[in-house]
Amino acid sequence: MNKIGIFCSASDDIAPLFMEKAKELGAWMGEHRKWLIYGGSNCGLMEATARAAKEKGGMIMGIVPTKLEEKGAVSELLDVTFHTVNLSDRKDLMLQESEILVALPGGVGTLDEVFHVIASATIGYHSKKVIFYNIGGFWNGLLDFLKGLESQHFAHRPLSNFFQTANSFEELTGMLDK
Repeated sequence: MNKIGIFCSASDDIAPLFMEKAKELGAWMGEHRKWLIYGGSNCGLMEATARAAKEKGGMIMGIVPTKLEEKGAVSELLDVTFHTVNLSDRKDLMLQESEILVALPGGVGTLDEVFHVIASATIGYHSKKVIFYNIGGFWNGLLDFLKGLESQHFAHRPLSNFFQTANSFEELTGMLDK
């Protein structure tokens, strides 16, 4: 996998552990000459991942919606920039450009992106997976919820067909290095 999409928080006001892990992933991506494809923000885990990747020689693709540009919140690290009108276009382009997608800790925007990928995979638009990078058990509640959807028959097939979970950096990089 050479083109890795990252979904994550744009908040700077989160636990340092999440920043450290985002930087670790970005550095690994740069060292292994992976493309980072992300939302293009200059804040939070987005910028931390991009900066670490860039410092280690990685290439950065930002998929930037108009509102982000209007707020002056676009990273200066981008090698390639795609401009989008809205978040729906952003999600579609990130999915199109990425070979696999990783969900670091994030808020409702990250959830929206994750569910976009999983929902479109369930009906056959693509066969790409999301990897939940479960730093400190961040995704446990959501993973339990997804299991509940299955047990209550709100999913027509196992949702785990459409995502993987990495509980450590080693697990994550093992999944990405295929």
